[in-house]
Amino acid sequence: MTKKILIADDHHVVRVGTAMILEKRMGNLSIDFAETYDEIKQKVKAEKYDLLMLDLELPGSIFKAMIKEIKTLNENILILIFSSHKENIALQYFEEGANGFLNKLSDPETLVKAVETTLEEGYYYSQNLMNLISEELKKKKPTEILSERELQVFNLLAKGNGNLEIANVLDIQESTVGTYKRRVYSKLKITNLIELLDIYNGLR
Repeated sequence: MTKKILIADDHHVVRVGTAMILEKRMGNLSIDFAETYDEIKQKVKAEKYDLLMLDLELPGSIFKAMIKEIKTLNENILILIFSSHKENIALQYFEEGANGFLNKLSDPETLVKAVETTLEEGYYYSQNLMNLISEELKKKKPTEILSERELQVFNLLAKGNGNLEIANVLDIQESTVGTYKRRVYSKLKITNLIELLDIYNGLR
């Protein structure tokens, strides 16, 4: 199935160069561009994109607040921060709901891996970023990180429920459970159920 990607950057060379690398190395992509934050909002309202590659220094940028605002327009869109800033800035964007961080100076292999991983798994973090996140998470509990609904999904997953069972318990669509599950994994910076159980057991 074709994946729709929106590359948001105000530099022509970055937009076109990134698109060329992705189109050459990945199949079934539909790539669009935005040069300003207002243009992002217009396009996200009009079309359903799978992934937004978001530069933080766009004209009209409201920085952290962009994440939640964009996700109110499309709650299922994945947002990969695409920036020349150092990785430690990413932590505050993850808290707002961003799904990954990629430095613009990354090599083509890392670029492709970041996009593929975000699309397939719902998140992307480099090893260095994982180490930073791990240190931050030691200071916080899931109750401080997750929304009320995300916490419900977290607890039900920890108790052995599958997506369908959780959907029935919470009276929501199974696909919506999948969205919440990705958010829980993303916010807790975990990749599997074993890591989720470690966190859950640590609360008891």
